[in-house]
Amino acid sequence: MRTFVIGCDNAAVRMKDALASLLEEQGMVVENMGCDSPDDPINYPTVASRVCRSIIDSGFEKRGILVCGTGIGMAMTANKFRGIRAAVCHDSFSAERSILSNNANVLCMGERVIGIELAKKIAKEWIRLEYVDGSSTPKIQEICDIESKVMR
Repeated sequence: MRTFVIGCDNAAVRMKDALASLLEEQGMVVENMGCDSPDDPINYPTVASRVCRSIIDSGFEKRGILVCGTGIGMAMTANKFRGIRAAVCHDSFSAERSILSNNANVLCMGERVIGIELAKKIAKEWIRLEYVDGSSTPKIQEICDIESKVMR
């Protein structure tokens, strides 16, 4: 059973709650590391950091879902962590390719950009995908090589 770490800032509490419920309904283990109230003043970089550290500490066994107003700030923060490949996905094709072509381990979405029902559809598809070595493997390795040189 896969574990998903989920987090949000105060701009996406409703979406985070809906996604957490969806994951649990799908039989996934959910670790909530986000805001639980629209009044919570915690900023998205803090939440993204918590989620990424949990994924890294698990030996990358966990995957993450981060939501904020746009998903962009969460992705930018998450991608500062070695081994994290976060993608903003607001459609099914992008979500699919984030796994199948890029072996993403964090899905980012924005509550102010897409509706909750579309986010649930995207997440439901994303959680079922698994990366398989193939033609994208050398490209992903190149990303990892760059990361090793740049992130010290």
